[in-house]
Amino acid sequence: MAEANWYVVHTYSGYENKVKANIEKTIENRHLEEEILEVRVPLQEVVEMKNGAKKTVQKKMFPGYVLVNMVMNDDTWYVVRNTRGVTGFVGPGSKPVPLTEAEMKPLGIKAENVSIDFTEGDSVAVVAGVWKDTVGIVQKLDMSKQTATINVELFGRETPVEIGFEEVRRLQ
Repeated sequence: MAEANWYVVHTYSGYENKVKANIEKTIENRHLEEEILEVRVPLQEVVEMKNGAKKTVQKKMFPGYVLVNMVMNDDTWYVVRNTRGVTGFVGPGSKPVPLTEAEMKPLGIKAENVSIDFTEGDSVAVVAGVWKDTVGIVQKLDMSKQTATINVELFGRETPVEIGFEEVRRLQ
């Protein structure tokens, strides 16, 4: 079986959630669960000021776009392309181009799961990035984002820092 990749689908602005629901309904009706794995409308939390009060709201990261994790073949292409509200795939001509791993990382999407040998409460050393050579204790693990929140000492006080799994090693 071919490998599933993430593709960007262009939609009418404001139709993102409707397109997501329509694609998911079609997956269910045509039994394409093995070929179209996930449909996402990327959201981000934004703090807005309304009537002098701060309010956290969810906003679409890319209005007019939906992300689809699927195995590209004639059937899946046809289903997604002919969903009401979809104007086409992002890519040159009629050939959809999958997202690269570098493009997926800021969206919180990881291509493969990294196996880890530490859990909450373990002491770890940071082996890459800004916090390289720092030692801290794991406070929280986020498997979906594949990050660990560790407490590091900064200016004499404990500060929580979120670091990717691949940048952390367990201390023996």
